[in-house]
Amino acid sequence: MEKTARFIVDHAKQILAATAVLTLLAALMLFRMDFNADVASFVLEGNETGEEFSAIQDKYATADPINVVASLPDGETFATVDNLLRLLRLQQTLGQIEGVARVVSVIPEANPLTGQPIGPDDLLAVGDVGIDALRAGPVAELLLSAEGADTMLMVVPGDDGLAVAQDVADLEPPDGIEVTLSGNPVVFSSVIDILSLFLLLIPPVVFILLVGVFYATIGDRRLSLLAMIPAVLGSIWTFGLIFALGREVDIVTVIVPIFVIVMGSADGLHFVTHFQEEAETSRDTVQRVHSALSHVGIPMILTTISTAAGFFSLLFTNVQPIQQLGLFTAVGIVFAGIISFFSLPALLSRLTIEPRHHDALLGPRVTAGLKRLVATRVPAIVIGVGLLAFAAVSIPRLEVNPDQLFFFKDDDPVRIAFEKTEELFGGATPLIGEFAYDPATGTDGLAAVGAVSAELEALPGVRSVLSLADFAGGLPPGQVEMFLQGDRDLPLGKMVSDDGLRFMLLPADFTTEDLQGWLDFVEARDEVTVLTGMPVVWDEIARLVLQAQVVSLIIAFVLVAAMLALAYRKLRETLVALAPVALTVLTLLGFIAVSGIQLNLLTAVVSGIVIGVGIDYSIHFVAAINNARRDGPGYVHRAIDRAGRPIVANGLGIAVALTALWLSPLKIHSQVSMIMWVAMITAALTAIVVISALLPPDADGGVPVPPGAGPAEGAAANAQEVGPQMFPPF
Repeated sequence: MEKTARFIVDHAKQILAATAVLTLLAALMLFRMDFNADVASFVLEGNETGEEFSAIQDKYATADPINVVASLPDGETFATVDNLLRLLRLQQTLGQIEGVARVVSVIPEANPLTGQPIGPDDLLAVGDVGIDALRAGPVAELLLSAEGADTMLMVVPGDDGLAVAQDVADLEPPDGIEVTLSGNPVVFSSVIDILSLFLLLIPPVVFILLVGVFYATIGDRRLSLLAMIPAVLGSIWTFGLIFALGREVDIVTVIVPIFVIVMGSADGLHFVTHFQEEAETSRDTVQRVHSALSHVGIPMILTTISTAAGFFSLLFTNVQPIQQLGLFTAVGIVFAGIISFFSLPALLSRLTIEPRHHDALLGPRVTAGLKRLVATRVPAIVIGVGLLAFAAVSIPRLEVNPDQLFFFKDDDPVRIAFEKTEELFGGATPLIGEFAYDPATGTDGLAAVGAVSAELEALPGVRSVLSLADFAGGLPPGQVEMFLQGDRDLPLGKMVSDDGLRFMLLPADFTTEDLQGWLDFVEARDEVTVLTGMPVVWDEIARLVLQAQVVSLIIAFVLVAAMLALAYRKLRETLVALAPVALTVLTLLGFIAVSGIQLNLLTAVVSGIVIGVGIDYSIHFVAAINNARRDGPGYVHRAIDRAGRPIVANGLGIAVALTALWLSPLKIHSQVSMIMWVAMITAALTAIVVISALLPPDADGGVPVPPGAGPAEGAAANAQEVGPQMFPPF
């Protein structure tokens, strides 16, 4: 490391200049920042079910509607002319919004006989008989509640559903009508505001909290800030790369800079801590850099690789947003590692760093407490057995959360609106499908379609199935032919293609078993070509999430174990280093189960990430032990003096810093905060306590010394045993 240290010090200006130029280029890319609030888009892409849903939407030129639920006060219904006139005013106002392609209501936009728009005079003219006819039609069954006090208008946007949803949200409804909005465009509109708030608020709070924890453990404000430089620059470089590639920020990638900041800060913290300690023994800058790199240089490289490996394991899942999160966070961790190894030492070599003279709030207490814990093996046995017992009881309760609104909090207005729509109309997001149909058969072929539709509607959990076959009986044959030939669209939009009829399935209170029953019915019947929709997509995503959990765990363990085996070249040392991580992952999975969080798109992959991050503590502690062994007995306590503070500071820092995620309106972010609290504290504690317990016994905390040998001989024996190996055996 001496040559590397001299190179860094001698070329400090060039290294810092290159770092500044790259940071400036990355910062310029931030002006290309764009958001993707379409939560559906990144779950539709990259899996067969999602692509099937997109295909049928394209085939019938449909878009996700904005569901506008209009509610009357208690005791009133839409069976009166006055209330229908209010509804008509709302319908016409919605239709005038820019970008609205169509508004579907119990009141048709046009008279089916004349093709002329329906106005107030038409409603006044039809009287009670006409109103009863409107309420008895097939569209009314879909859009009118059983009591008649609530009705749903489906606002179908053109190209920009997000802009339409925002304009609809700003709409003032007619007097006497309360409006509730749901549907995917409404979700996207809410998410776009959340993403902007997240990036403006959360990263600065994370930074402040992390610096505060670092200062409490190392007792130097300037060094606490300097330790954060690699993580902050790594985050800027990563976002610069994302936007340079034309990618957008969504609800998953928005957390990438947070992960890079909190997990990329570890190497910077270890380096500045050791650099500070070397300032007590040497004034020579090259010697300080050399000594710090000798102690933490190789561990920094290994921890960068291991942390990146934890995130790279996500590339082996089949869920696109998870893959994207893994890729870009891994790249950010590598960026932070490079900056920690080259740019940070170059910067410190240009500054005057005084020997440690500040009193840290937590540092001495942490090291003293850890030394007491490793005095005997009892704490390690109690902790290990306790965590294994907790995992054994809890993990069997682990499930996948199929809720498509899992990212919203329980009291969020969007979730409440969806629940109201589901209660009144059987689902805020209907399923869509296609019946096989030959247009050459004309109206005769509709009878067969109607029979299959009735069978599908009779399945458990189905409220109604609506297609052209349901309209045909109430329309003159000539109009039916016009719909079949595509000369006129139904209120629900295009329902006929060259080889099929589109239908809508309105679910009631259905279960996963009900949904599978519908899909089995479609699979068994040639008369139905496809049944899809967001409930089907999310059911598939739930299976992919479970698969992602298993795959990411296996891949992360394999990658980390292979790296450790190459570094240590001893099976025992590899297993010892992996033991704390295994305990941490088991504890984490148990916590996810008992807390009620369960597995979703984000929580399912955290365990793979924790493997990559948690192994860092084992690597740094093992390296500190091997360096301390050269000075003879008592090496465990000396290793704790060297590595205990930064390990605990980083684990506690990540946990405390991610508490800032509670400021996010999204539920998944607070869940990640809770999970990482459990994971990081467990990982840091078990790394020190368990590894110390797995060492050969020695009353003084050191390796056994040959009989008759004094401390000097013991130290020499240890030094000889260490030899040239990067990580000598315990």
